[in-house]
This record gives sequence, C-alpha cells and structure tokens, in this order.
Amino acid sequence: MADPSSYRPQPGQIPDSPGVYRFRDEHRRVIYVGKAKSLRQRLANYFQDVAGLHPRTATMVTTAASVEWTVVSTEVEALQLEYSWIKEYDPRFNVKYRDDKSYPSLAVTMNEEFPRVQVMRGPKKKGVRYFGPYAHAWAIRETVDLMLRVFPVRTCSAGVFKRSAQIGRPCLLGYIGKCSAPCVGRVSAEEHRELAADFCDFMAGRTGAYLSRLEAQMHEAAEETEYEKAARLRDDIGALRRAMEKNAVVLADATDADLIAVAEDELEAAVQIFHVRGGRVRGQRGWVTDRVEAVDTAGLVEHALQQLYGEETGESVPKEVLVPALPEDGAALGEWLAARRGSQVSLRVPQRGDKKALMETVHRNAVQALALHKTKRAADLTTRSRALEEIAAALDLDSAPLRIECFDISHLQGEDVVASMVVFEDGLARKSEYRRFQIKSFAGQDDVRSMHEVVSRRFRRYLQEKLKTGEWSPEEEDGDGQQKQAPDDGRPKRFAYPPQLVVVDGGQPQVAAARRALEELGIDDVAVCGLAKRLEEVWLPGEDDPVVLPRTSEGLYLLQRVRDEAHRFAIQYQRSKRGKRLKAGPLDEVPGLGDTRKQALIKHFGSVKKLRQATIDQICEVPGIGRKTAETVAAALALATPAAPAVNTATGEIIEDETTAPAVGVPPSGGWGTSSERGTDR
Repeated sequence: MADPSSYRPQPGQIPDSPGVYRFRDEHRRVIYVGKAKSLRQRLANYFQDVAGLHPRTATMVTTAASVEWTVVSTEVEALQLEYSWIKEYDPRFNVKYRDDKSYPSLAVTMNEEFPRVQVMRGPKKKGVRYFGPYAHAWAIRETVDLMLRVFPVRTCSAGVFKRSAQIGRPCLLGYIGKCSAPCVGRVSAEEHRELAADFCDFMAGRTGAYLSRLEAQMHEAAEETEYEKAARLRDDIGALRRAMEKNAVVLADATDADLIAVAEDELEAAVQIFHVRGGRVRGQRGWVTDRVEAVDTAGLVEHALQQLYGEETGESVPKEVLVPALPEDGAALGEWLAARRGSQVSLRVPQRGDKKALMETVHRNAVQALALHKTKRAADLTTRSRALEEIAAALDLDSAPLRIECFDISHLQGEDVVASMVVFEDGLARKSEYRRFQIKSFAGQDDVRSMHEVVSRRFRRYLQEKLKTGEWSPEEEDGDGQQKQAPDDGRPKRFAYPPQLVVVDGGQPQVAAARRALEELGIDDVAVCGLAKRLEEVWLPGEDDPVVLPRTSEGLYLLQRVRDEAHRFAIQYQRSKRGKRLKAGPLDEVPGLGDTRKQALIKHFGSVKKLRQATIDQICEVPGIGRKTAETVAAALALATPAAPAVNTATGEIIEDETTAPAVGVPPSGGWGTSSERGTDR
C-alpha cells in the first residue's frame, strides 16, 4: 500500500487548466482516469489526509504509485479524451457499464444496392439505419411481418438473393406479396430503395402523413368502384395501425428523446434507457455496474452518456436527452452530444408533465432491474464461493483460488501438437486471458514433455513481467529473460498475473511435469493439481493416492468446467491447424508466390494437375507470371509428389480435381476425430 505523499507532484507543477489525468500502480498499469476543469484543483483533492477521503477514493490513491496528466484546450476535448482512455485502458477504479444482455435492433442496410431489413446485434455499421434496440428479437420480427405487407422490402440473405437471381424465380415471400422481388427484376434498384426509405421514415415516427395518404387513396379507389384495390389499401392501413399499437404513445407526436434513469445503492447501480421516437417508445436497454468509483448520481449519468453515445453519430443521438440529475459538466456534455449529432441537443431534467411521468416509469424499471440483478448474483456468488472454498479445503490451500489456470494438450496421432491455457477468475471464465501454444521444442507425441514446455513458457513470461516492473531480480537470467521487451504503456500484459492454482488435464505424470517446470523457475507459491478424466480424480504432486471429491461437490463441478473448457479450446486450435495443413498444396511451397498469383494460375489452368502438365511458356501466359517465376513453379511441381486421387466416400467415385478434394480417408476439418484428438493420451 503506497503513501500518496510519496508521489504527490511538487507545488506549482500541476497546471491550472482543463485536462485529463491518469493514476498508475507500481506496475505502471493505469488504474484510474479522470478529467477536470482545473487539473490543479482536482488533483489537490486526492492528496488530502487519507482518513478524510471516501473509502473508494482512499483505496485508489493508496493503490496508485504515480499520477500523470494531459492538458487540453476545452472541457469538451477533456470529455472525449477521458472516454477514449477509459475504453483503451479499462481502469479498475472507473465505473464501467456493461450490458446485462445483448439487445437486438431492427436494421435496414441502406449501404447495399438492394437494402435489406433484418435483426442485428453487436456494433453498429456505417451506412445502416438502426431502430431500437428492442427487448426481444421476436418483437422485431412481428413488427416487420406486419409492415412487409405495405413495404415489401427484401429480407433474405445474400445467398438466397443471389440464388433467386440465378434461377430467375423469387422466394416464397415474393409469391405471397411480402417482397417486391428485386432479385428477378420486378422492381428496379431505385424503386426498391424508395420502398426501403419509406420503411425507414415510418419506423422513425413519420406515420401520420403516410397513413393519411393511404386513406385518401383508399377513398379514391372506392369512389371509382375499384373495390379490390380499396380493400387491399384498407388491409394495409390496418396492418400499419397494428404495428403502431405495439409501441404505445407516451409523448406528443414528433418527440425524439432518450430518457435515462438510475437506481443505486452503496455497492451497485442500474441504469435504464427508454428510446422514444415519434412520441412512441421504440426501444429499451439497461446496464448494471459495480460502484468501484466514489461517484454520485450525476457522475453515474455522465458515465452512462459517454457509454451510450461514445460511438454514435447523426440521428442515433436524439434531439433531447432527459436525465435524473445534470452532471457537473452539463454544458460540456451538451456540446459534445451536439457535435456527435451535428445539431443542437437538449440535455435537461424533466420537471413536470408527461416527460416527468415517463421518467418515473423508467426509474421503476431501473429499480426492478437492480433488484433482479442482486437476486441472481447473490445465488450465483454463493454457489461459486462454496465451490472455491471446497477446492481450497480439498487441496489444503491457504486461501480460495480466485484465479485458476488450466492447461491441456491436443494432437492428432502425434501431429499438430498444440496446447491451451484457460483462465477462471472468481469461478467465471475470463476469455480475454485465454492463450494457445504450439509445441516447439520437439516433434512427435509426448504429453508429459509437452505439458512441461507449456507451463515453463507461461511462467517464464510471468517472471519477465516481474523483472521489468522490478518485483523480481534474478541473479542469472537465461536467454528468454534477455529478450527485448516492448515499452510499458499501462495496458494489461498477457502473463502479468499469477494464478493461485494451476490445473492440468491428466494424472500423476502431467502433474509432476507441471510441478517440475515451476520448481526449475524457482516458483513455489503456486499450487498444482491434475484432474484425470477416467474417474474424475484430483492428483497432487508427490502423492501416491488421488483426492476424491464427492460427485455432488460444487468444487468438483467447477474443476470439471475448467478442464472441459481447456479441452474445448485446445481441440478448436488443433482442428484449425489441421485444416490449414490439409488445405495446403504444392503451390504453397513456391517461394514468393502469393495468394493472388496462385489463384490466377488455378483459374487459368483449372487444376494443379493441368498446371503440372503445362510448359514454362504456357505458364508465362498467365497475367503477372514472369519467366523466372514460371520456372520456379514448374520446378516445384516437378519435385512435389502428386496426391493420391480423392474418393467420394458416399458413391465410391474418384474425384479428379485435386485442388478441392481432400486426401483419401481424411475427414474434412471439423468432422469426426480420433481417440487421440478427443482426449489426451495418457
């Protein structure tokens, strides 16, 4: 625990201007990012008597070992830089909202020649119009199904669209009138784009004028005794009204606003957002976060606004943003939002009327979301805590293993030998920390030797990180320790954190190899165990008998999950390598021949077999292939042994095209596996 006075800047050293500051710990990792109108006044608050600081702030300043700052010209620039650094460094003491689930949106791909309506999740793409997000994907599909009667926009995938264009026959939606079938030329690209634009306008809330126009057309058709047309328009109007009824009117027409509400306690906070477009609630989403930072409601709102609009531009930022409390830098936030939208944005607290009533509804949703999250997390935390405690008791550990790393070896009959490392923290998978290895020190099948190599490489990297930060100073360092290190920039390092427990997939030999690797590196504070598949026994180093956990044990269940995840990750990598190797051909061995020229050769001759029979002059006829390259290709193909003819296992037919068929008896990548692939040979 550091003393803040040990790294306090000298008086007068901090500028009295807007800026962004970063606190770093003793390992140079960024642990907190903040902004200020006056850096001098803000940073002075952190170097008071620690006893007078908020407990969370006190924890942060005693964890930190240095502070640095960057001066900017305006508060808006400070806001943008703070958001960028929080996203880049992921500081542990900053409030970071994470979605409690992935919300789907209704998307119209206006960036394509023939726009498509579909359900989309994940990051937004340029040129795509989004509506939502919605709570459920089925709600989007119901709405789209009603609207396709009036706006028959394409909804099919690129493959279906291309196939229909090739055969000259539309899909089922084209026959039943729910697609204008641009794939077969029923409408032109311009006409279809106009349909998509009308669809977007209707979804954006401009409904009144469109419905009035349809009603006028219906009455006109009835007066001219075109009753079938009038009936069709009547049904279209009914379908649109049913689609509109799914979103209740909550505010006056043409109101575009986002309402943000916060429910909080001492430990956590929940944020709910209602997206109102055209006076109707078009979408809803929510976040839950731990309150690791000493921040009030206004601060939580500021962080929510940064996360919500940090990647948005244009109409995705509404004209009005209603919040429960204005942040301290409300004017700067308003300017920032206006810059992202491209026009004025109103950021305010509703005081009366319909907007205040709707804000109360959003707040009730936030309260319920926080209560539900606490209920789920309490049960989940109890189970995971019990599992970690059982593991600690069974393995005689000093404390619960909060970080567990598991290693597994995978190969196919001794070829493509790889290993995986998965990480579980607090009983949950930390996929960003997963790593995979290729076995480099030897060839062939030796699981024990492979395990020794992988564990040695992982912890040698850990020692290198300690050496760089000054935590460890060895008397002698091997060749790996003298490798040049990249400059420290505050980002989390790959192997910087040691586990409390190493789990290997295997029995006594694998456990002994892992322990020997740690002892050779001088590491004696990391526990090791192995989990054998046959009887699910837990093996400890130097023990003749395994530890047998009850089948109903939560600790055994967690170890099984860790082991199975390592096994899955290893097999995935091994199959990927095997697939690449099986796809390799004789042209891959030609030096200097890239993918473009390889494709040109195959396209020109049709197959490697015909290319092998070609003369050097014929190879030179291929665009981009000179005589020297042609001679190299011919020589490489002459030395390469022709592959055995491939056989279609279903019909027994010999496949002549050797560029696309796999070798005889070899399953395609991702197919069935052998016993040595399904599990490491013991």
